[in-house]
Amino acid sequence: MSALPIDLEAFEAAPVAREPFAFAMVPHFVKREAMAAINADYPLVSHPGSFPLPTLEFGPAFAAFINAIQGPEFARAVEKKLGVDLNGRPTMVTARGVSAARDGQIHTDSRTKLITVLIYMNNEWEAKTGRLRLLRSPDNLEDVIAEVPPDEGTMLIFKNEPNAWHGFHAFEGPRRVIQLNWVTDMRVVRREQFRHRVSAFFKRLRGKPAQEAM
Repeated sequence: MSALPIDLEAFEAAPVAREPFAFAMVPHFVKREAMAAINADYPLVSHPGSFPLPTLEFGPAFAAFINAIQGPEFARAVEKKLGVDLNGRPTMVTARGVSAARDGQIHTDSRTKLITVLIYMNNEWEAKTGRLRLLRSPDNLEDVIAEVPPDEGTMLIFKNEPNAWHGFHAFEGPRRVIQLNWVTDMRVVRREQFRHRVSAFFKRLRGKPAQEAM
């Protein structure tokens, strides 16, 4: 466990909020000593939007980090933390590198996504905007349950419920975040990867901002 670039002990110790939906936050989930190497090997994502890992190039430290968050140790810890059974549930991972002015709109994730994990790979976040907010309603960014600073290996995990609203005040500029999802079945992975590939292709052509909040 100690060789992993993620801090499973900190994750296991983090409290879980249960209302209005289950979530937990873990500062420095990515170990401090691993951050520099992972960020040096982070894929070049210079356009807004989510990009599936198969469409990106990245170095070995980043690859080891992805293997860790998709590995059995973390999966078992998530099952215990949120009281879910992930046996046979596939994962998919996307990366972002840039936030556009239209990003951050309030939404809930697709119902095919069972668990959402967001891991932020920025340095200390000084901007007042661009901070993900977990919300009580679909139409008010000020009705805040919790705010997640997108800095220095911070991780947010939540169980995808119909009321798991989230969004953020618009930020334009570099903003690195990894999204890991456990999903219902492999058809979702194939469909989402195809959709993201098509979307990423046109975003690269036009620089079109994404609509999801992460």
